[in-house]
Amino acid sequence: MNKKALIAVLIALMIPLVSYFIVKTKSETNIHMPRHYLPDSIISNTEKGKRVSDTIWHTVSNIALTNQDGKHVTWDSLKGKIVIADFFFTRCPTICPGMTENMKRLANSIHNGKRVGDKTNKLVHFLSISIDPERDSVERLKYWANRYQINPETWWLLTGDRKQIYNFALNEIKLQLIDGEGVDTNFVHSDKFVLIDSNRHVRGYYDGLDTADLANLSKDLVMLTMEKDPNKKSFFAGKLEIMAVSFLVAILGVFLLLYFLNKKKTNNA
Repeated sequence: MNKKALIAVLIALMIPLVSYFIVKTKSETNIHMPRHYLPDSIISNTEKGKRVSDTIWHTVSNIALTNQDGKHVTWDSLKGKIVIADFFFTRCPTICPGMTENMKRLANSIHNGKRVGDKTNKLVHFLSISIDPERDSVERLKYWANRYQINPETWWLLTGDRKQIYNFALNEIKLQLIDGEGVDTNFVHSDKFVLIDSNRHVRGYYDGLDTADLANLSKDLVMLTMEKDPNKKSFFAGKLEIMAVSFLVAILGVFLLLYFLNKKKTNNA
């Protein structure tokens, strides 16, 4: 085998190794992802002689409410979707109209990326939950939806049992822990947008009236859409080592074949 052929084989051997380490690194690393909030517990165990801790994050529970179209919906209906939620009421004279306007701008900025056909956003869902459900009937929610031209396919205005809504806001979303001004448990009037991932883990709280904070929400939302789901195995999970070895064996086989063919050719000469 001449020198050039040997160099070519060595390069061919290096390619799968380099590819292996690149793919492995990419598959195991999430960079600058939105942080998790609300830990439920921490589990510690020993792996390969090292103490490893794993945090169990709070999972937002299911809730059943009625949307602006009069349909009974649940959080379970949003399986696999990222959710952006806020709390409002239609007779609010202060922050709610501005929050709805900002939510509308965010909703309009998201689509499914198709150049033609249906561009309806399929990945992110918006929820605006009334904190005055006694007066915010389906008809009032429909009025609010028409006022702001809200698409019910991607954004629900919700009403229902007041006790259930307040328990959800205070004990599931934990607004009383986050709101800087303190949340009145008798009337939850918060300006926060809450980002919740597809596993129903809270990933961020943002001021719904602050431009800079809304820009952070948009950035975090983009990152979250690219995050690897820890509950789903990657196609390459457990296969990278096998693939690398297979590549090496294949290249080694080609190397040996060329070697023996070259040797046979030399002997015949």
